Amino acid sequence: MMKAVMGKYYTELTTGPAQGKKTAWCTSVGPAELLRALGYNVYFPENHGAMLGATRMAPDLIPLANARGFSPDICSYLTSDIGSYLKGESPFQKMKLPGPPKADILVFNTNQCRDVKDWFQFYAREWNVPCIGIHTPRSLGELDGPVIEDVARQTEALVPEFERVAGQKLDPEKLRAVMALSRQCTELWKAVLEAAAAVPTPITFFDGTIQMGPAVVLRGSQDAVDYYKVLLAELKQCIANGVAAVDGEKFRIYWDGMPVWGKLRDLATQFQALKAAVVASTYCNSWIFDDLDPADPFKSMARAYCRLFICRSEDRKEKYMEEMVAKYKVNGILYHDAKTCPNNSNNRYQMPQRLEQKLRIPYLVIHGDLNDLRLYSEEQARTNIEAFIEQLAERAAHR
Repeated sequence: MMKAVMGKYYTELTTGPAQGKKTAWCTSVGPAELLRALGYNVYFPENHGAMLGATRMAPDLIPLANARGFSPDICSYLTSDIGSYLKGESPFQKMKLPGPPKADILVFNTNQCRDVKDWFQFYAREWNVPCIGIHTPRSLGELDGPVIEDVARQTEALVPEFERVAGQKLDPEKLRAVMALSRQCTELWKAVLEAAAAVPTPITFFDGTIQMGPAVVLRGSQDAVDYYKVLLAELKQCIANGVAAVDGEKFRIYWDGMPVWGKLRDLATQFQALKAAVVASTYCNSWIFDDLDPADPFKSMARAYCRLFICRSEDRKEKYMEEMVAKYKVNGILYHDAKTCPNNSNNRYQMPQRLEQKLRIPYLVIHGDLNDLRLYSEEQARTNIEAFIEQLAERAAHR
C-alpha cells in the first residue's frame, strides 16, 4: 500500500505541470495546507534530500554543490539536493520518472533552520520564480499570544501571492476541509508512533522513518488518512498477538536527532541482533500537529508549527524528553550529533548530562550526519553501540 500511495504522489507531481497544475515547493513543516487548498501540487525537497541519503547518492553529489560555493558545513540535504539538480540525477529516475518538478513558487518556514530559505533562494534565482515564507522565532518557551499572532499574520500575508501564482482565490471551505484531513492524519500518525509504548513494541524508529512518508508529503489528503488507518489496525493486531518488531526485546532505546539515512538498514540490523528496540524518536514525532483546527486555520497553523521540538527552548526540550522516556519505558538515550545539522543535534548544550543526572539513565552520542556518509565512521558507531548495550545489560543485571 505504501508503494501505491507514494507512487501515486510522485507520479502526480511529475505529470501535473503538463495538465496545467502549478507546483509549489514547500519546506516539510511549512503551510502545505494553504497550498493544497489552492490546488497546487506540493513538493517537499527535504523528502528528496532524505531519498538521496537513503539511496547513498548524496556523497557523490554534495561536492558539486560545494564547488558552486555552498559550504561543506551547511545542511547536507541542501547540498545533496542542489548537487542532484546540477548533475541531473535523482532517485526519481529509479522510479522511471523525470527528476523533481520545477517550482512555480517556493515557500519556506524557518522553524527548522535558516538553511531552508537559502536553499530555496538558489532555485528562485535559477528559475526567476517567487520565494516567500515565514520567519518563525526559535528557542521558544511558552507559546504566548504575541508569538502566535505574529506567525499567524505572516502566514495569512502569504495568501495573495499564493493566489496570484495559482490563478484562483482561496476557498475558505476548501481550506477547512484540507485542515480537517491534516488533523485526522496527524492524530492517526501519533497513534501509530504511540503503539511503540507497548512491550514488546510492534514498530521501531527505523520503521517510522519509512512509514512517516505520507505524513510528510500527503498531509491534507484522503490518501494519507486511509493509509494510516490501515497501518494502525495492523499495529493493534500485532500488539494483540504479541508480535514484536525485535524478537526477544530486552532493551528500549530513544533516538534523538536525525536519522543516518544511508545506514538505516545496517543500524536496524545491529540493534535487532542486540535485542534492542529503538522505540521512539524526536525526529518521527516532528509531524504530529495536534493544534491544527479547521475552525481557526491561521492561528492553529501558527501554533502547530511553532510547537515543533526544534523551535523550543532547552528547558522545554528537556521536559519533553523526560516525558518520552517515561511514556516509552526507555532504558537509554542515543543522541546523533549530525555534523551538518546543528539545529537537530540536541547533545551540544549539556542535555545528555542533565538528563542522565536527573533520570539516572545512560546515554550514548554517535557522530555522523544525515546524508554525508564521509562524516560517519561505521566501525566506531558499531563498537560504541555494542558497548552501550553491554552497559545497559550490566545495569539490568544489578537491579
